[in-house]
Amino acid sequence: MTSLDLGNYGKLGFGGAGIGNLYRAIPDGEALATVLAAWDAGIRYFDTAPHYGLGLSEQRLGAVLRDEPRDQFVISTKVGRLLEPSPNGGQDPEGFDVPATTRRVWDFSEKGIRRSIEDSLERLGLDHVDIAYLHDPDVHDLQAGISQGLPALEKLRSEGVVKAIGVGINSAEAALECVEAAELDLVMLAGRYTLLEQPDVPLLERCVERSTGVVSVGAYNSGLLARADVPDDAHYNYDQAPPEVLERARTLAAVCREYGVELPTAALQFPLRHPAVVNVTAGATSPEQVATNAARMDAPVPEELWEALEGVGR
Repeated sequence: MTSLDLGNYGKLGFGGAGIGNLYRAIPDGEALATVLAAWDAGIRYFDTAPHYGLGLSEQRLGAVLRDEPRDQFVISTKVGRLLEPSPNGGQDPEGFDVPATTRRVWDFSEKGIRRSIEDSLERLGLDHVDIAYLHDPDVHDLQAGISQGLPALEKLRSEGVVKAIGVGINSAEAALECVEAAELDLVMLAGRYTLLEQPDVPLLERCVERSTGVVSVGAYNSGLLARADVPDDAHYNYDQAPPEVLERARTLAAVCREYGVELPTAALQFPLRHPAVVNVTAGATSPEQVATNAARMDAPVPEELWEALEGVGR
């Protein structure tokens, strides 16, 4: 296991999907200003992936971070999707507002993972990344991820190519299989342990036992918990939130108001209450969003509120 302690780099991380033009195009200047705002807010953990904007997120993140002292920040990227030239052109079909000059090709082999890291370093303009996550093995092929991808990452860590390894994943059950199969340093878990969803997650207890840190992403559940007042058109799991989910989110918001706390503040801080969680990483597409996330993470929340929210979330 690695000696990298992500907790030493702050409770809040910066997620790079938004600056990869997720759902809408962002001008270069605004994207770079957003990364700079994260640095100025004291954020020192940055996450990206080739998947995010077909490499655009990595390019933009590197354009800022390569000018900062390399020993003062941690950066993670992901492996498992290689970017190959695309003969078809057009726009990216996977939700990023970018030209489809390349296409994603799944590859969990050691050769593919090594190439993925090399390609990412070229886009970032850095000489190393600190953390490599196997990206979405639950989406592509979990067994190939376990039998090929994770051993390849363990080998890269032993060689010093990266300091830490993990999986970036949406399924807590699949993540648990990965934790049992390899000596992982981190699990980046999207949306499965939030203020809205407070199930008993065996993964988290196992991560505590194995000293595997959890990076929580998707704390706002696709935007459902991102505003103090939950609108009718709020999204949940990347789709329109059903009526019963809207009602539960509004109940959470009402309880928060009773204690003088806004819903998104409680949502952002909630995952850190579990001892397995070492960081909450949130995306942003403007300097204002970065400042808002940083303020929410630092805002005081009374212990009594957490006790009141526990029953609602379950």
